[in-house]
Amino acid sequence: MRTARLLGAVVTTIMLVAVAGCSSDEEPAAAPSVRDTAAPPPAAPPADACYALPFNAVLRPTNDAEPVPCTGRHTTRTLHVGRIDPVVDGHLLAIDSDRVQKQVADTCRARTARHLGGSAEDQRLARLQGAWFSPTLSQGEAGALWFRCDLVLLAGPDSLAPLPLRTAGLLATDNALDRFGTCGSTSPANPRFKRVTCSRPHTWRARATIDLAPGARYLGKAAGKAADARCRDIDARIAADNLRLRWSFEWPTKDQWDHGQRYGYCWTPDPA
Repeated sequence: MRTARLLGAVVTTIMLVAVAGCSSDEEPAAAPSVRDTAAPPPAAPPADACYALPFNAVLRPTNDAEPVPCTGRHTTRTLHVGRIDPVVDGHLLAIDSDRVQKQVADTCRARTARHLGGSAEDQRLARLQGAWFSPTLSQGEAGALWFRCDLVLLAGPDSLAPLPLRTAGLLATDNALDRFGTCGSTSPANPRFKRVTCSRPHTWRARATIDLAPGARYLGKAAGKAADARCRDIDARIAADNLRLRWSFEWPTKDQWDHGQRYGYCWTPDPA
């Protein structure tokens, strides 16, 4: 984690040179000129670029990879390059402070949603997500205030899938979730369960998201029971045989809960 301040104070030390042994009628020595030699801050990344990043790279807060042609294989695409406002209530915040990172995350989530289109439910169920990067510590100390919002497609639990050439409005198309939705390699109750895009082989599908009751405690029994009943109703509406229902309600992870996610996933078999 980067704990230094985003903008380091620039201290210019001016050495005063004393000239000794000068008579009163001699011309005084000219004061040395002082020039502004501060280097410009590092340039922001391009606003419309593609990258061939591995999965672990999008988990890091910074990225200095070189762009690749968007017409070729790529795993991330930049949707927006914005400017960080590090001053809150008169205080200069560190680049990794919660306030600065929330500012970046909120902007990038909104930009990603706007770019993909579709409903809020489509966006919850899709494996298309936003990733964001900010300057390195040294870049921040040099005055860099940019941040970068990228689009990624999660192929599995620890891998990215190549993005299509055109990504704008992907979730506004018919049957978008058949390709980009969240599916499972097996039942969520199985220890070998893995999330995959629905275009890959799978046996279960995340059919819907279910909002948890306001004020619910994490893993609370009453909230879980109500969500499970709603998930059963979803399965009953789509099952070919109402006498053989199979469903699973999945709570958000503790980390997701701590970051404000108050909905879980309703899973049902999807043999197709």
